[in-house]
Amino acid sequence: MNITLNNRPESFGQERITISELLEIKNFTFKMLVIKVNNKLVKKDSYDSSVIKNGDDVTVLHLVSGG
Repeated sequence: MNITLNNRPESFGQERITISELLEIKNFTFKMLVIKVNNKLVKKDSYDSSVIKNGDDVTVLHLVSGG
């Protein structure tokens, strides 16, 4: 499977993976993440059920707060 992850091409051995699996594979461990698949926001409670397919455009943003 080939996707675009944060504007970079990525390849995976599976035909489809969930967002949770992607976060684990890519070692995204930051607690405050915003994830969009094909420009659609995915809520945190949907990470286990939201499937990324071949050709999808995925954006993972780390939110940082402070003053």
